[in-house]
Amino acid sequence: MNVKRRLSRLLAATGTLLVLAVGASIYVVSDAPGVARAAGTGPCDIYASGGTPCVAAHSTTRALYGAYNGPLYQVRRSSDNTTRDVGVLSEGGYVNAATQDTFCANTNCVITIIYDQSGRNNRLTQALGGGVPGPGPGGSDNLADAKAAPVTIGGQKAYGVYIPPGTGYRNNNTNGIATGDQPEGMYAVLDGTHYNNGCCFDYGNAQTNAMADDIGIMETIYFGNNKVWGYGDGNGPWIMMDMEWGLFSGVNPRYNPMAPINHRFVTAIVKGEPNHWAIRGGNAQAGGLTNYFDGRRPNGYHPMKKEGAILLGIGGDNSNTARGTFYEGVMTSGYPTAATEDAVQANIAAAGYAPAVGNPQQGVQLVGGQSNRCVDVPNGTTTNGTQVQLWDCTSNTAQRWTHTAGKQLQVLGNKCLDASGQGTTNGTQAIIWDCHSGTNQQWNINSNGTITGVQSGLCLDASGAGTANGTKLLLWACNGQQNQRWSTRN
Repeated sequence: MNVKRRLSRLLAATGTLLVLAVGASIYVVSDAPGVARAAGTGPCDIYASGGTPCVAAHSTTRALYGAYNGPLYQVRRSSDNTTRDVGVLSEGGYVNAATQDTFCANTNCVITIIYDQSGRNNRLTQALGGGVPGPGPGGSDNLADAKAAPVTIGGQKAYGVYIPPGTGYRNNNTNGIATGDQPEGMYAVLDGTHYNNGCCFDYGNAQTNAMADDIGIMETIYFGNNKVWGYGDGNGPWIMMDMEWGLFSGVNPRYNPMAPINHRFVTAIVKGEPNHWAIRGGNAQAGGLTNYFDGRRPNGYHPMKKEGAILLGIGGDNSNTARGTFYEGVMTSGYPTAATEDAVQANIAAAGYAPAVGNPQQGVQLVGGQSNRCVDVPNGTTTNGTQVQLWDCTSNTAQRWTHTAGKQLQVLGNKCLDASGQGTTNGTQAIIWDCHSGTNQQWNINSNGTITGVQSGLCLDASGAGTANGTKLLLWACNGQQNQRWSTRN
């Protein structure tokens, strides 16, 4: 390692690129000072070469070490409640998504474990609730629908972790994660189009008791357009840091000058050390990183009191109204250099994230058995309270519905099918509304073709047995008629 460091400094001064063999490993030493990375390996090899090794490494799409050949995640299917690990196609390679596709064929699957590739067993499992209860048993959060976020990486099929409100993962008993004011870094690759202003779509270091009982006990990546605490320019979304009792876009509470980040796939980076932290980000498909903030801690946040739990998709106290999609991310020991992060960004861009082939849109169409028309949001509006209708089936996203593990029917990214006013009587309008964990937004899709409200037990119904474009949908007592029958279409 001393030879590598000396050569790295030498080549940084000369602007030279050299391939260096050390033992059985091949390192590419670039003109970036202090960065030596294993050729063809993963982000965690790059971090280790930079002196800030990964202490947690999570991904459902690929290995994050060149030598990793274990499972990436585990799925559980609803047909028999059995589980299956999903691994990689080859050592250091992409996910073998065919394992999931075969195991989950003709049934629903949820992601039960996101394994830690670092060897420290910092795996992520179902969040069990906290200061804010989840919608699941005993106040736990829901698990992610394993099929809801298809993508490709390196031309291979893969799935991300699709987080709707009420869904979250956590590990309160970790190994090697920074505590107190210890330095650390982290990145995540996220879907740049799937977000909202709910609290809080986070990934990173959180408190171990799931309670918002102090300041400075968190250090996580946040992605979304929440303006309650911190925000930047325009309408977002922004990469911010959640430090508890506040999302921060810079040193000031609330507003700091920060451009929104708008890419299909986003690389989000935050890092912290004593009285110093930074935010960086970029396009996960190409190009370099933008420096969004680099400076001192906000008042009251020095020294930090980090506790070392890890979470995904929720806030530190289990606040669970946010949404987002996660593909990969790591946490490091030590404060990474910009040169190391630039090399990691190059590795991410080279991995080749792209939208799913042949499935550019989430969800399925819901087709009326009597009308052969689709459940449609009029004009694709996102206005809360808009009543859904029947309309000729098209490829429009206003007709693409995702039935989540939490039984929500999501549309247009952040809206859910909703029983208006939590109504439970005949004639209650079926509308769209911001997704939350209420039972008036939970629906059973039944084997007889009906769609019934969990809260009301009533059926989704085409008003007056209508079949024409514009026929409004509502809830009505189930009666077996065809205007209450629905099928799904890809």
